[in-house]
Amino acid sequence: METSIRLMTQAITAIVPDSPTIYLYGSAAMGDFRPGWSDIDLLILTREALTGLQADALLTLRQALPNQYPDAKHARAFEGGILPLDAFLKGYPCDVVYWGTSGQRIKNRHDLSSFDLWELHHAGRLLHGEDVRSILPIPTSDDLFRDVAVHLRAIRQHGRGGPSLYAFGWMLDIARGLYTLRHEAVITKTQAAEWALENHLCPDEEALKRALAVRRDPLLIRQADTLAFAEALTPAIQGFSSVLQAELAHMGITTD
Repeated sequence: METSIRLMTQAITAIVPDSPTIYLYGSAAMGDFRPGWSDIDLLILTREALTGLQADALLTLRQALPNQYPDAKHARAFEGGILPLDAFLKGYPCDVVYWGTSGQRIKNRHDLSSFDLWELHHAGRLLHGEDVRSILPIPTSDDLFRDVAVHLRAIRQHGRGGPSLYAFGWMLDIARGLYTLRHEAVITKTQAAEWALENHLCPDEEALKRALAVRRDPLLIRQADTLAFAEALTPAIQGFSSVLQAELAHMGITTD
């Protein structure tokens, strides 16, 4: 992973030579990167608006980098946004190069969730350029709680079992949401699952233990019994989400 990060940083600064600020945040910065599951989250803030040539080169950089540097084997795992610092701070529209799970595109703005901003401030790594975190928004506890409620609505609507890692991911997300509500902080998905198990917060502990095992070793998803377990996870996901909903209700936070 570190080799891929170094090569990606070099490639970005070659395309945008005005010394952009490049941050690493998320699981890769917090010591919970799991190849085959995790993303490598970047925020790249430039001094000036991107030119058309720069945007075109950056847009396909994840695919191009391994062709030039075979050691950049995690290049396709990078996600994030590349935009001017001023646009990020003020929220005005501009051309933003966005790398996402489903592909890359040009969009007109880029925002980070309160979880992302918390990780950026507390655990982010400055890879290049000037550290500007002192002028970036700092999420409040209310911001974190609101985003937990937003994520719970998504879990209630979409949290289902299925033949992929993401079925187990719902369980880990719920554990992390509970931790954030109780501690007003953000920890990794692995740490959150461990904490929830230690405190017996999950109605189906076997399901959460299995999710934690797969988080630690994503290659387990290739085993037939693990796939079958993942496909049958819907009751465990929705049962655990009820715990999160009750916690929000106890705090007086609506999820409507």
